[in-house]
Amino acid sequence: MIIDAHTHLNNYHEEKVRNIDECLDSLEAAMQANNVDFSLVLTSYKVTPNRPPTSEVVAKTRDRKHLAVVAGVSFLHYKERDLREIADYLKDGLVKGIKLYPGYEPFYPYDKRCQVIYDMAMEFDVPVMFHTGDTYAPTGRLRYSHPLNIDDVAVDNPDLKIVICHIGNPWIRDCMEVVYKNKNVHADISGLVLGDFNDRFEKFMLEQVREMITYAGEPRYLLYGTDWPICTMESYLKFVHSLELDDDEREMVLWKNTAELFKIDVSEL
Repeated sequence: MIIDAHTHLNNYHEEKVRNIDECLDSLEAAMQANNVDFSLVLTSYKVTPNRPPTSEVVAKTRDRKHLAVVAGVSFLHYKERDLREIADYLKDGLVKGIKLYPGYEPFYPYDKRCQVIYDMAMEFDVPVMFHTGDTYAPTGRLRYSHPLNIDDVAVDNPDLKIVICHIGNPWIRDCMEVVYKNKNVHADISGLVLGDFNDRFEKFMLEQVREMITYAGEPRYLLYGTDWPICTMESYLKFVHSLELDDDEREMVLWKNTAELFKIDVSEL
């Protein structure tokens, strides 16, 4: 089984507007071509013609048992009504988690304004995912997206389930320590490359991820994710198999860890 913990319905080729249905068709085609059983779809921190709102993504995916939504929240612009809407989705099981985008927005994850979001996540027992590391847009501010910032959140909220997205790349060693130290912190391997891995960069990243697993121990904290459509599913699956994990570890990374963390009922897949 394969669960992709990190996909989007955003249209990143913004010179040509593609509607949500086109993006959804492309996602499902990529999943089918690569035998991916389930995907989490992460919504954005902003709404544009190329980035659909959480409400629209929920409406378009609610009857598709192989998809679930993680709701993006804007630190700069969220209102009480936005959190109420997400709380209703969480209560009804239509949203499986929350995503924040430090770096794309200028805030530290330990900012007190985030606490209401963490309290909501703990109330409904869902993970909060954080963008960390390099940003797709050059306008991002990297000091906000360093994975060490997540340590404060984990310490102050030991019951909060946390996912460090992109293993903090390029600060992967710092991500290792945060994951190793805090039992409530996980990490996904998404977004390490644009498009496909080339041989040289794939070898470099394989060494980094193997070192992380050696340092942080059995990879019960590590989630498979691609960041599709920025990254291709085919190349990412090849990358995971090249890690040369044993069968149990590969199953953990490819689906078991994500299914447990996000409470995905795999019996329906």
